[in-house]
Amino acid sequence: MSYQMIDGSGTGPQPRPGLVGRLARNRRNVFVVGLGLAVVTAVAAGAVFAAGAPEPSNAAGGPEPTAPTAAPVASASAASPSSSAVATKAPKPGWVPVDQAAWQAQVDAYQARKIDPVPAGVGNLPEFRADCTYSHSLPDDPIVAPGLPGASHMHSFVGNKGVDAQTKAADLMKFTATTCKPVEDHSSYWVPTLYDNATDKPVETTGFRVYYRSLMNTSANQLPMPNGLRMIVGDAKKSKPTPRGAGGQFFCAYYGPGDVDGVARSGNGNWPICDGKATLHYIMQFPDCWDGKNLDSPDHKAHVSFGRGNACPRSHPVKIPAITFDIAYGSQGSAAGFYLASDKDGKSASSMHGDAFVMWDVDAMNKRTKNCVQQRRTCDNFGYQK
Repeated sequence: MSYQMIDGSGTGPQPRPGLVGRLARNRRNVFVVGLGLAVVTAVAAGAVFAAGAPEPSNAAGGPEPTAPTAAPVASASAASPSSSAVATKAPKPGWVPVDQAAWQAQVDAYQARKIDPVPAGVGNLPEFRADCTYSHSLPDDPIVAPGLPGASHMHSFVGNKGVDAQTKAADLMKFTATTCKPVEDHSSYWVPTLYDNATDKPVETTGFRVYYRSLMNTSANQLPMPNGLRMIVGDAKKSKPTPRGAGGQFFCAYYGPGDVDGVARSGNGNWPICDGKATLHYIMQFPDCWDGKNLDSPDHKAHVSFGRGNACPRSHPVKIPAITFDIAYGSQGSAAGFYLASDKDGKSASSMHGDAFVMWDVDAMNKRTKNCVQQRRTCDNFGYQK
């Protein structure tokens, strides 16, 4: 399968007239690659879970905790971990503090790294990526239910092949076999398994691209992603209809003209039916700001936040690359529709959610963040993309 993108130069497949305007309701205007099937220049508001900010509900359930207060950011140096006081008390349950010495060492190496020469013709989208394939399925969730095998609904995992309920951050560096390219990405990414409603058989992902990108118009104060960061977007407990035009639904991805909402809908109206060569896709956006103190939080969301006005909030002052899931499924849809493992009874797409357990070779993460995100240059799996 080939992967293409619009780089602003006018090359590559173009969306039909009027489509960009309709899709641009997503104010973040995230650039999307259709994983070999469609190329559009904005994400449909109905296809993206988190267009501007996380929803107030949380994937794990239960009340939202209050995040610890971080030091204000006044300059690039203020965004470095050295500006935040190291916690002297034991963390509250659910909070996983970052190893400040390891994080400071990563930041020091990042700031000391020189920018690689940029070949002529490189695009100006500030991003790099990992292209992953399906790895395995388990009713496990090492973020929400660590150490409890079988405690979750079924998840489809991509990336690190050794992940299960017992996986800890150090394990991702110990067992590094992966379905992602580049192999320096040892992370694990997962979503609830999708099932064919007619057969109850799983419909696994046929393409899973993970972007690390800037969502802002500036890369000032940009820092890399800390190893061991855990994040969740979406709400596994949500069960609301997802009819045509609703937020948080799957969409049809095309080369050229085509209706992203499908030419028809499933019998319950919750799932699009695509025509031609289009297949089902889903786009999922993670936050781009971190509190600089915690790798996880009780709801797996409070330690990260979306930026505002091209800057991170004072509570989450560290600007990190924003993860985006661009997921393809090898199905055009049907009248029977589908259901997610997280909502078999409701049979809507509203419970779609994603987990990221981040672990990279530190130098590879630093290099890509500096060359691609900080310098606002388009990179593929291995470096600059022409």
